[in-house]
Amino acid sequence: MENAEKDLERIEIELLLQGLYAWCGYDYRDYAYSSIRRRIRYRMQAEKAPTVTALLDKLLHDSECLRRLIADFSINVTEMFRDPAFFAAFREKAVPALRTYPSIRIWHAGCATGEEVYSMAILLQEEGLYEKSTIYATDVNANALKTAKAGVFPLSDMKKFTGNYIKSGGKGAFSDYYHVTDNGVKFDSRLTKNVVFAQHNLVTDGSFNEFNVIFCRNVLIYFNKALQEKVHTLFYESLGLFGILGLGDKETVAYTRYADRYEDVHRGEKLYRKAK
Repeated sequence: MENAEKDLERIEIELLLQGLYAWCGYDYRDYAYSSIRRRIRYRMQAEKAPTVTALLDKLLHDSECLRRLIADFSINVTEMFRDPAFFAAFREKAVPALRTYPSIRIWHAGCATGEEVYSMAILLQEEGLYEKSTIYATDVNANALKTAKAGVFPLSDMKKFTGNYIKSGGKGAFSDYYHVTDNGVKFDSRLTKNVVFAQHNLVTDGSFNEFNVIFCRNVLIYFNKALQEKVHTLFYESLGLFGILGLGDKETVAYTRYADRYEDVHRGEKLYRKAK
């Protein structure tokens, strides 16, 4: 009986995801099942929906409920200089090559609320590369992008962010990059002078430029194998020759069709160079 209930639940979830796609174009059909299931169950409890099918019925007739579920599906776990050793490795291994370029294009795919974007802007400024750089910060979540554009973050986060910055090889005082306001901490607007914020869906949208660097960290883990392969194709086609790809600590180019087309920049920190 228990297996039958699990099978029924899976069928209902597949119908819900298909319904979302048919009704409003949001495509979560190839997201990792366990992750999507947790978020649907959370929304069922919050909406007091007894079944997945009941939740689908509400989604189709209540735009606010739909908005809440889409927000649940969006993963916005991030912080400034997250995994400091990654940024230290980028400074050491990737920055010397970037110095040789007349201009630099960087794509932060799935940038969430923008902490990683501000981290990169600070790093580039400290390395004397910001003025010749353009950073493209994209995410599927419009509300997350709005937060990223505003550049206002909780004061309570600054202690951790400062520690990350120092461990990443920061060359100044982290507090020089922000000031405290009534609403939290506001980062210097000069950090976003060369940043383009835009909505982009890794599941459905294609390439829009050729990049020297692509960061997509801790996003692919929420996709199934087929969707991961599709996104790896997008990144490979979007990177110029010798471009740098930065992934999260649980992600890799190994076991993809592009494994032999990259070389390690720093294997431990998941930095790769497109070699062919």
